[in-house]
Amino acid sequence: MLQTTNTILMIRPVAFRMNEQTAVNNYYQKVLDNLTPATVNAKAQEEFDAFVAKLRAVGVDVIVVDDTVEPDTPDSIFPNNWISFHESGEIVLYPMFAENRRLERREDILDLLEEKGFEITDVWDYTSAEEDDLFLEGTGSLLLDRKNEKAYCALSPRADESLVIEFCEDFDMHPIIFEAFQNVNGERKHIYHTNVMMCLAETFAVICADCIDDKQERKLVLNQLKDSGKEVITISEEQVNNFAGNMLQVKGTNDELFLVMSTQAYNSLTKEQVKAIEKHCSILHSSLDTIEACGGGSARCMMAEVFLPKN
Repeated sequence: MLQTTNTILMIRPVAFRMNEQTAVNNYYQKVLDNLTPATVNAKAQEEFDAFVAKLRAVGVDVIVVDDTVEPDTPDSIFPNNWISFHESGEIVLYPMFAENRRLERREDILDLLEEKGFEITDVWDYTSAEEDDLFLEGTGSLLLDRKNEKAYCALSPRADESLVIEFCEDFDMHPIIFEAFQNVNGERKHIYHTNVMMCLAETFAVICADCIDDKQERKLVLNQLKDSGKEVITISEEQVNNFAGNMLQVKGTNDELFLVMSTQAYNSLTKEQVKAIEKHCSILHSSLDTIEACGGGSARCMMAEVFLPKN
């Protein structure tokens, strides 16, 4: 099984803004009072286009789909939460916490991928869980170690344990379930997505172990990573606040590996951490300040990896 892919699906925003429906448990979002909605969206589009250009420049195959004005989907720039694509030709549709995020699921995107020669053999649809207020937000919630058949998940209002287990049974993966926290006004609150505090690459993992308050759970996660032969590179909670956990490894020209992150995340890393990462692969970073501030997500959330076979 491949852990990294050369093909990425990205959604270009048309009405990006801070989503009031997700702000209830995404503590990274901010309202940029001094900017009009049109300015916020224009800045997000600039950041998006520059990011795509950087990825394409190193040979990543980026499939860009434009969002539509209707319905209102302020978070459509983060497609990895509603869909995942698998080497078997299977795709998964996930149940989403915010009602306006459920509108991001678009059949025409699947049609487009098939037109491009990708093969879709089966659709696993977990979205009916929304009726029971149960959620599992794609590869935001699930960190898939595809090679070692493990799925890491930090439980939160957006990641239900029963759904994690159901997914793992359906895809023959071993669930590694834990809780991760952050400081919010002096309280420890659940981190909304696993991929904010952790990143899995082919030969290493970046993780904020300090977010896992339970010592047994922390030990379990770190041991699982090491047992899979991954070098563990730890980051601090302060670096998580700068989106240093929200990274994704991708393949460029000739399968060269890159760890992709925002410039804010990159600037928060120490020289030692950069050196540790660069032993394994190059780093690619792009400025995503507006998207991070309003969306509360970063580089990894913007990229839905396409592992589908080609006809």
